[in-house]
Amino acid sequence: MTLARLAARHGVATEYSPSAGVTVSVPDAAVVAVLGALGVDATTPEAVDAALAAAERAERERLLPPTLVRRRGEDALHPPADLPPDTRLRVTTEEGAVLAGDDWERLPLGVHTVEATAPDGRAATSTLIVSPARVPGPDRRAYGLLVQLYSLLSTRSWGMGDLGDLRELAAWAGRTHGAGFVQVNPLHAGVPGAPSDPSPYRPSSRRFPDPVHLRIESVPEYAHVDPGHRDALDRILAEAAELRERVLGKGALIDRDAVWDVKRRALELVVGSVELGPGRRADYHDFLAERGRALEDHATYQALAEQHGPHWRGWPEELREPRSAERAVLADPALAARVDFHCRLAWLTDRQLAEAAEAAREAGMAVGIVHDLAVGVHPEGSDAWAQQDALAAGMSVGAPPDAFNARGQDWGLPPWRPDALAASGYAPYRGLLRELLRHAGALRIDHVMGLFRLWWVPEGSEPTEGTYVRYDADAMLAVLALEAHRAGALVIGEDLGTVEPGVREELSRRGVFGTSVLWFERDWAGSGRPVPPERWRAECVATATTHDLPPTAARLSGDHVALRHRLGLLDGDPERDRAADAAETTEWLGLFQRLGLLPEGAGDEQAEILAVHRFLLGTPARMVGVWLPDAVGDRRPQNLPGTWDEYPNWRLPIADPDGQPLTLERLTASPRVHALLRELRVRTDPEEARTGRGSARTVPPGARPV
Repeated sequence: MTLARLAARHGVATEYSPSAGVTVSVPDAAVVAVLGALGVDATTPEAVDAALAAAERAERERLLPPTLVRRRGEDALHPPADLPPDTRLRVTTEEGAVLAGDDWERLPLGVHTVEATAPDGRAATSTLIVSPARVPGPDRRAYGLLVQLYSLLSTRSWGMGDLGDLRELAAWAGRTHGAGFVQVNPLHAGVPGAPSDPSPYRPSSRRFPDPVHLRIESVPEYAHVDPGHRDALDRILAEAAELRERVLGKGALIDRDAVWDVKRRALELVVGSVELGPGRRADYHDFLAERGRALEDHATYQALAEQHGPHWRGWPEELREPRSAERAVLADPALAARVDFHCRLAWLTDRQLAEAAEAAREAGMAVGIVHDLAVGVHPEGSDAWAQQDALAAGMSVGAPPDAFNARGQDWGLPPWRPDALAASGYAPYRGLLRELLRHAGALRIDHVMGLFRLWWVPEGSEPTEGTYVRYDADAMLAVLALEAHRAGALVIGEDLGTVEPGVREELSRRGVFGTSVLWFERDWAGSGRPVPPERWRAECVATATTHDLPPTAARLSGDHVALRHRLGLLDGDPERDRAADAAETTEWLGLFQRLGLLPEGAGDEQAEILAVHRFLLGTPARMVGVWLPDAVGDRRPQNLPGTWDEYPNWRLPIADPDGQPLTLERLTASPRVHALLRELRVRTDPEEARTGRGSARTVPPGARPV
């Protein structure tokens, strides 16, 4: 009982409910291990008693919590009500203005500092976050494209899609088809070294983008490479062309490591042989000043990883901590030069992200580029090295056992420490959001339920031997609303799967959109039948699939069932599973026909995919997403959860129904793509529906069938 009380004080669950009416007790060993990761000794009964007594004493003596949250427009902006009489308060706003006493109503939005002094001499300092009540919402209904950027190769790509391709896609989709957004996979920096993890959801750093996405020829200094280096650059260009041809013409998988090798060598030539002009140099120095220590740490990690490998726990002891590593950089000019090189790459990537965002705005997109925030970082990566105090050592994020995975899941990502976040005024989280929102019209948050609680798995334990740790969702959402407000960006939460009661309602109250996938929208609490369009929620992105699910063509044909059986992911009877899947698909197609969405009749795959999107457009969803591979009938999932080497996850280019890779140029010239996007434009753009504006240029001259 004492252990349970101690755990509750630190937000650590001693039991959980995987489904209604079912309660599972957490092993004491898991509770003790998680408390230990939070700096609380619970290894003996005496230690538990001492820790509980210390926590209760600290609670009694505390003047202020480490972080306070107030919401403008919802809360009265008042000081804490439980302060001792005659406590003196002083608030310093983030702009440096000072307010005294109870005069909090004039506080602006922002992150401020509160100082309290009690009559008995006790003093405390707290971070005060004043946020809007909600994140911004869209001005109007919009549809957009969902794409894994690496999979979108143009005839100018160096073996994988890049930011130049993103810029072109956004300009085309907005101008030609009135699309309101393009959503991409996380562009976070990957763990350096080869072979690298191709998953964009297990990055080295979530704060900085990966320069592997750079369009090299668009770097301004590229055009001014010294003639003496042109032969070397031409050889690199030939290697890049071969990488592109291997993927597009020879059926090879996308090789991120090979792409980075040629891009790195090209960038070393460009950066090493071309001086920045005065204006560019000033812009670079501004970038360094704005990004500050966070960028310096990331670039230092990158440089040290080149010398010692990416696994920082195996580095020389004096380099395992950023501030001591900083001294090593100062003492080594060659190392300092590499740190500057990686800072330069971060700047170049940031500026190309800005160009893609500007292209989306100029094309008339209502939202623009939607960036993606992974749920965590690699334990041996840049963020884990730089933010050791904020992450729980020896813990990994995962999921408890459920109906789909009896063994639970361990994602290998160290979680935030909620106590460290609160003590810092949520500084690491605020900085992360601010970086990601710099060039985003919206931010998608993977596993958004993690703002409320996460399943922690102690190192060396099975996922079944973990427990939930609760976060201060009120503070997490306040920071999110504040940073989204500053950026003028929407927020989309990936809230698929098991969701704690009340979470979706609170997210909706705060203006965070959800994610609704067609095949999952059934009346699970009742008939089990598909939910009719009018009963869908409005504040969501409605889509047919995601990067972790089968493409619509594979879903309609049943190919996804055969694939999972072939790879050993399903252990039931193949024929029975195929029949059950076919029955579900037939039920959906029957609903489409009854609603008049499939006048062509079932049996034509292209017509059925069109009917799927007509259905999505018939819901009240404010945002409708089109998985770009669906537009060309691609049957291969980009990621098949539960596989590693058995399936080429995160390495497939967009392809036609026969698996032949398609360039961006061919894709955008496809009559099939134009037919689908024309339907979406007419149903989301009232002016287009009224006038038919733009229909004459929907399919450009020379378009080839795909």
